[in-house]
Amino acid sequence: MGLPEAKTFEDDSDQTRLFGDIDGSFPNHDANQLHHATLVDLQKVVREGQYDFGVAFDGDADRAGFFDEKGDIIPMDLITALIAQDVLCREKGVIFYDLRSSRVVKEVIEAAGGVPMMSRVGHAFIKAQMREHKAIFAGELSGHYYFRDNYVAESSSMAVIALCNIVTHSDKPLSELIAPLRKYACSGEINTKVARDPQEILAEIKAKYADGNVFELDGVSVEYPTWWFNVRCSNTEPLVRLNLESTKSVEEMEAKRDEVLALIRQ
Repeated sequence: MGLPEAKTFEDDSDQTRLFGDIDGSFPNHDANQLHHATLVDLQKVVREGQYDFGVAFDGDADRAGFFDEKGDIIPMDLITALIAQDVLCREKGVIFYDLRSSRVVKEVIEAAGGVPMMSRVGHAFIKAQMREHKAIFAGELSGHYYFRDNYVAESSSMAVIALCNIVTHSDKPLSELIAPLRKYACSGEINTKVARDPQEILAEIKAKYADGNVFELDGVSVEYPTWWFNVRCSNTEPLVRLNLESTKSVEEMEAKRDEVLALIRQ
């Protein structure tokens, strides 16, 4: 039995658009899907209708955030894992993920027969690494998705089409496809405005957690058997960014998150 025909956007009855008129003043809300307060309107529409999923684009539409059919936000690194899994069904190869991504992304890539490779944050670095290693696909926690078939450039529209095909070819709704990937406790990216030198903070963190597996691909990352974190400095603002995950429990994530934040904010 062949696969069902993939969905297209030719019939407008299959979709509902919100705030589709271009207006650079952004009268409806901030155009950043990382700020969950900007997603409320779209979540409401998805929850009240019969939709397979929802998509939120940023201001220049190079990033995409997704909701399942229940209107629940899907972390963007889990979308990376889902698309990677689908891509690897057709061709094995290298998949990049940025170092802030859940460890489940690496696990999914390996289980699907791919070669997971960690990247630092930023499109210039990811594109260069994809070319160097002939990677098939890459994803960032920020919602950038990169496809070899798009000359290793990011494409939110290709990510949407990929998700359409995944949902269409499955007998499960998106929430059930994502559920097995929601296995670890993540802090999300926490930004702290600091008054002292951010590099001094990174040096203190590196010294305090020297007993872990420390590496400096982008900022300072430290790995332990059941938890890990990355601390990075903003290139444009006096901000220090923390991402932390526990593969053990929410309680461990919260305790370690607060421990690292206390060091950042002292």
